[in-house]
Amino acid sequence: MTIGDPKAPVHIVEYLSLTCPHCAHFNEESFPALKAKYIDTGQVRYTIRELLTQPAQVAAAGFIMARCNAAPPQRYFKVVDEVLRSQKRWQGGSIKPIFVEIAKANGMTEAQFEACLTDEKAQADLQARIEYAVNTDKVSGTPTFFVNGVKVEDVHSLAELEPAIARAKGGRR
Repeated sequence: MTIGDPKAPVHIVEYLSLTCPHCAHFNEESFPALKAKYIDTGQVRYTIRELLTQPAQVAAAGFIMARCNAAPPQRYFKVVDEVLRSQKRWQGGSIKPIFVEIAKANGMTEAQFEACLTDEKAQADLQARIEYAVNTDKVSGTPTFFVNGVKVEDVHSLAELEPAIARAKGGRR
C-alpha cells in the first residue's frame, strides 16, 4: 500500500510487522515527521510492505483487517497506525477485542471483521506478499527500509533515514 505523489523523486519502502515493537516505535516517533516533511510535500512516495514476526497470526490478522478495510488506501494506513499503537495494550492477554475495537472505529462490524479474517483469498494474498519479501527482496526482519531500491540498514528513526533520502534526492546511491 502506498501514499504520496506517484511522481515523487524518492520512493521509500518499509517492510514492517504489526507485532514488531521497533516498527511501532518508528511509527509513533518518526513516521509523523516523515509524512509531514517528505510525503505531504511531494518529495517521497511511501509504501508499506508486510512481513510477519511473532506472534505471526496476530500480525497477519492486523494486516488482513487493514486491507479488508482499505478503500480508500489512506484507511489502510490509519488501521496500521492504530494496530501498531495498540501494542502497548496487548500485555493483558486477548488481542482480539482490541482488533474488533479498531475494526469498528474504522467502519467495520464485528461480523465483517470475522469475515475478513477467514477470507481464504486474503490469506493467500498475504502469503504471496510474504513470499515476495523473503524470496525476492531477501528481507528477514523488521523494520527494513529501501530507498529508491537500495536497502538501508539499521534504521530506527527519521534521522537515520534522512541521509538515504538526501542521497536519493541527489540521484546518488
